[in-house]
Amino acid sequence: MKIILTSEVSGLGVAGDVVEVRDGYARNYLVPNGLAIRWTRGGEKDVEQIRRARKIREIATIEQANEVRGQLEGVQVKLKVRAGNGGRLFGSVTPADIAGAVKEAGGPEIDKRRIEVGTPIKSLGAHRVSVRLHDDVVAHFGLEVSAA
Repeated sequence: MKIILTSEVSGLGVAGDVVEVRDGYARNYLVPNGLAIRWTRGGEKDVEQIRRARKIREIATIEQANEVRGQLEGVQVKLKVRAGNGGRLFGSVTPADIAGAVKEAGGPEIDKRRIEVGTPIKSLGAHRVSVRLHDDVVAHFGLEVSAA
């Protein structure tokens, strides 16, 4: 099935790309989760609009990405969340929470869709977070999660 990606999907492409995937993957995962729309001839107009929106949001050059990486790696990010007695969180830390904490800590504003957390953060303590700033540039920084 031919689809148009509306947001970045790891291993598949970025917003505005027209890709061919298996029918079940598109029908059961990508389209219901809002990551893609079905390709049509009229959808080509949507592709251009999606690409223009992506260009505005994304970091254009590797130099800019390296500059943002330097800013991110120099910031101490701390996040206060509700937690139970054993140090387990009520829920988990989301990429939106992490993006807000980075901004509060004085770091650059980053898109929550670019934040990659290996395993869900469901406990207090220090965690490692990655941000894919550019195709070739990934920033890693520490996140200290503490009880509120």
